Amino acid sequence: MEAMILVTGATGTIGTELVRLLAARGEKVRALVRDPAGARVPAGVEVARGDYLDPASLEAAMAGAAAAFLVGLPGPSAGHDGALVAAALTAGVDRLVKLSAIGTGDLGVGPSGRWHEEGERAVRESGAGWAVLRPSSFASNTLSWAPAVRAGEPVPNMSGDGLQGVVDPRDVAEAAAVTLLDERYAGRTYTLTGPETIGVPGQADVLAGVLGRPVPTRDLTEEEVRAHLLSWGRGEAVAEAVAAGAAFVRRGGNAVVTDDVPELLGRRARTYREWAQDHRGAFEVG
Repeated sequence: MEAMILVTGATGTIGTELVRLLAARGEKVRALVRDPAGARVPAGVEVARGDYLDPASLEAAMAGAAAAFLVGLPGPSAGHDGALVAAALTAGVDRLVKLSAIGTGDLGVGPSGRWHEEGERAVRESGAGWAVLRPSSFASNTLSWAPAVRAGEPVPNMSGDGLQGVVDPRDVAEAAAVTLLDERYAGRTYTLTGPETIGVPGQADVLAGVLGRPVPTRDLTEEEVRAHLLSWGRGEAVAEAVAAGAAFVRRGGNAVVTDDVPELLGRRARTYREWAQDHRGAFEVG
């Protein structure tokens, strides 16, 4: 009987691409979503309704799955990873891959450095085969700049000249597929980065080169960073945590590049320039 792979967070940045990759490889895939009626998934992918606050729905979605990709909701009150792991164990899922974040457990990151600790611990202590993926900042985060770039306005810079090993989400999804399918990569935590460090000014320069027009930036003060984050509507606790993370980056704390993507994928990691070239349409006018 063909093994089923459950993907939680199936409509998110990584989950959407992971579902597509697995389906393209002919794997049997079940996508966990809140609203099955509104889900858009590749042909042949099964859709299951699930709510992280409804354990029965999670257990039903996990039933019959051999492996599960676990994406908890980020934030200071997240306890969803524990519920996901508990449901997986009840259903007898053999392999768990947890999407975490770079810097987890590092007190210098600020509050967000603790958001994934409980989930990582639950996965490692589950008794199932496991892997933890800690990606660096996503290249796709700069899609939030698109309105400003199209309008010719400066994009906000919350992290000054701080550098990060910005990673293409497609590489993260491919790494998730490998760790779900190949037991040789079990029992490890992987820090997923791009092949180079780059900061907001550097990303803006790359976009400018791809688009053939200037992409200016505007450095935000600490007060402006907080106000900008509050405008996202995620609440003060999240705003404070993300602001602390931006300050960590500004101090050089996330200037990290690893070989984990090449090890898992057998090729070099994609650069931010490659991501920008492939997504230039999001920043173009008209």
